[in-house]
This record gives sequence, C-alpha cells and structure tokens, in this order.
Amino acid sequence: MSTKTLEQVEEQFETFQILNEEGEIVNESAMPDLSDEQLQELMRRMVYTRIWDQRAIALNRQGRLGFYAPMAGQEASMLGSHFALDKEDWILPGYRDIPQLFFHGLPLYQAFLWSRGHVAGSEFPEGLNVAVPQIIIGAQIVQTAGVALGLKRKKKDNICITYTGDGGASQGDFYEGMNFAGAYNAPAVFVVQNNRFAISVPVEKQSAAKTIAQKAVAAGIEGVQVDGMDVLAVYAATLDARKRALAGEGPTLIETLTYRYGAHTMAGDDPTRYRTSDEEDEWAKKDPLIRFRKFLESKKLWSEEQENEVTEKAKEEIKEAIKKADQEPKMTVTGMLNNMFEEAPVNIREQLEEFTAKESK
Repeated sequence: MSTKTLEQVEEQFETFQILNEEGEIVNESAMPDLSDEQLQELMRRMVYTRIWDQRAIALNRQGRLGFYAPMAGQEASMLGSHFALDKEDWILPGYRDIPQLFFHGLPLYQAFLWSRGHVAGSEFPEGLNVAVPQIIIGAQIVQTAGVALGLKRKKKDNICITYTGDGGASQGDFYEGMNFAGAYNAPAVFVVQNNRFAISVPVEKQSAAKTIAQKAVAAGIEGVQVDGMDVLAVYAATLDARKRALAGEGPTLIETLTYRYGAHTMAGDDPTRYRTSDEEDEWAKKDPLIRFRKFLESKKLWSEEQENEVTEKAKEEIKEAIKKADQEPKMTVTGMLNNMFEEAPVNIREQLEEFTAKESK
C-alpha cells in the first residue's frame, strides 16, 4: 500500500508568487488579465489604505478613535483578495479587515464609529453584503460556512469570503467551519493572513505544521499558500478560488504570507518586545507598496504625481469622515440598554428606569 509522508504532503504547498521583491515578474504564465486601469486602481487602493492607517494611528493616540488594529504591511493581502470579488459577494471580516469593507461600500465615517464602539458604526447600509467585524477570534469561520451554504441553497451566483489571522487558525472554530463548508460543498473562501504573530506568539509556536495552507487537507478542500506581499499573486489566487467555488468545486483555504508593520492593536501592544529589528528590516524590503510601485513604474503606469494625488485625496476624505463621525449623537447608557434586547428582561428594565432618571436630570 502506497502512503504519503507528512513531508510529501507539505511539499505540495509551495508559495505562489508572481512579482518578486524588485517588482519583476517571475511567473509569467500566472499573470492575471488586468487592464492598465485596473492595475492603477489596485495601487490607488493600497496607497489610500497606507495613508488611512497612518492617520488612524495618529487619531487613536489623540483619543479620537477607540479600538484600532494597524493594517500597514497587509494591504496586498487585504485588497488583492477583495479586488477579485463581485459586489454581491459576502464578506465576513475580522477586526483588522476594515479596508475590504470600505472598498465594498462601507462609508468611511462608519468605520470610524465602529472603532469607537458606537452603535451607528454597525448599522450598515441596506444591500451592503458584509457582517460586522468579528472580535471573537475565529467565530467568523463558522458563520462563513453558514452564509455560504445559504447562498448555495438560494442558488445565488456568489460566494462568501472570510478573513482571520494565523492566530485564528489555532481556534476550534477554524476547523469546524472549514469542515462543515467542505462537507456541504459550500461556496466559501477562507483567507488566513499569516502575519507571523498572534499578538505576540510566533506562528512556529502555534502549530507544528509547516504551512497553514496544508490544514485544508483534513477538511477535504483546496489549500494554497500565497506570497501575501504580492498583490497580483493574492488577486490571482482569490480569483481562482472564487471560480472554483461557483463551479461547485468546493471551498478554498488561502494562506497569505504577510507581515504587519505596526502593533497588533493600539491597546498597549509593543511589538519590540517580541520582534527583532533585523526581522522588521527584512520584511520592510518586502513592502507590498514598494514592490507593486516598481512594477507599475517599469510599465510607465505610475508616477510620484499620481501617488501624491491619492495621498491628498485620502487625507481629505479621512478628515471629512472624522468630522462626520464627530457629529453623531453621543451614546447613552439607556441607548445601549435599549439596543440589547427586543423585549427587555426585568433586570434590564430596572436599570433602564434608574439611568433614565439620571439622564433626565
């Protein structure tokens, strides 16, 4: 009887790449069919998101944002995968995946309100096929299996995509969700953005597996590992996964090898306590914006002037979004209690009476 060793299985999951660190094409046959305008739009979105991240960190330090998870370094992983989606596809994000929601149609001021914990930040526009960013690590994986199965039962020509980090791949929900989606052949795509650390725990201490992508084998679904700093590779892999899902060929697990340049969140995390400067320098050379910029410049599709235009536009729109978020009425305790239940139980009614009296004074 012929059996495969673990090493032979792991060898199947070589990193898929199209552009190297110098922005040179190393996999011509895998180049996606994107127009010059689409390539430029991808770059615009990545530049916009990098400026957004810088401004959001500053706003957080000023006390004008609440919870915030830095995004720099993961732009290619986030936006390359989103670029492969249809407007009617569903997105179930983690708490770092706000750019995908924004480019799917979420108003920017609501993204800021969500960061502040304001209820209006979760009252998404009608027809926007996204869920509220999940704080519970990995919970969105099980939910994705359910949403995808619902799309299949309704015979919708769309998929459900979800995002988590390498830490999410260590949760039980991760395995349960993939297994369920695989068993029912649901049109789902699971993206694990392997940014090397689940807060401060390195990926090597989370699993003995050589790759996260190989975890797809146990669920009986397709798995692929992608260079997450290469926006074209991420786009191509996601597009292929979407096509497979719609063709009834099952879900796909995509592991994107990426890196977050900032802290896990702005809630006191200090990455210098668990990352070395040499490691950070090495990943800085892989910066997705620098790589893609070199590629576009070689094709005369990008210039400093274009980048400056995007930068200024991002700053202005962020300024206006914060101003609009500031105009939202402040939340009250009674408002929070009223939002908790359709029919309040006795203990909540008692609290409502108490705080209503205090707020009326």
